[in-house]
Amino acid sequence: MTTINVYLYFNGNCEEAFRYYKSVFNKEFQYIGYYKDISEVIRQNFPNCKDEHVMHVALPISKETILMGADLIDLNRTVTISSNKFSLFVSVDDIKEADRLFNGLSNKGVVKLPMSTQYWGSYYGICVDQFGVSWKISCSVSIQVIMFIK
Repeated sequence: MTTINVYLYFNGNCEEAFRYYKSVFNKEFQYIGYYKDISEVIRQNFPNCKDEHVMHVALPISKETILMGADLIDLNRTVTISSNKFSLFVSVDDIKEADRLFNGLSNKGVVKLPMSTQYWGSYYGICVDQFGVSWKISCSVSIQVIMFIK
């Protein structure tokens, strides 16, 4: 099986962002390591990263999905997250869970499209979180209707 996971780069606030994601998704880190933990030989490739910056973090979201990230310090600020270039798409099975995730991720961020039933049959919304990451949250409404009828 082939899987694709997301790796996000931050300019010094990776740990803050991932502690936030950890709380929103109610998950635990699989791993978090810092630049102070790597050898000097490797460290030379990251001259602007300080000991306390995150070298790698992994947050399992589901059995198949891991959200990963690191600080990649760019003194010229050319490494930034641009929410107009990508969105993270999260599909859930429950409207309440969709609302919970959307509300958590949009807190202190920007709501681009509030959660609502769309013409294609999904309960769907778009937000950009406080760290500049764009999120699309979706839930199949037909699943919810079938479950309600039973």
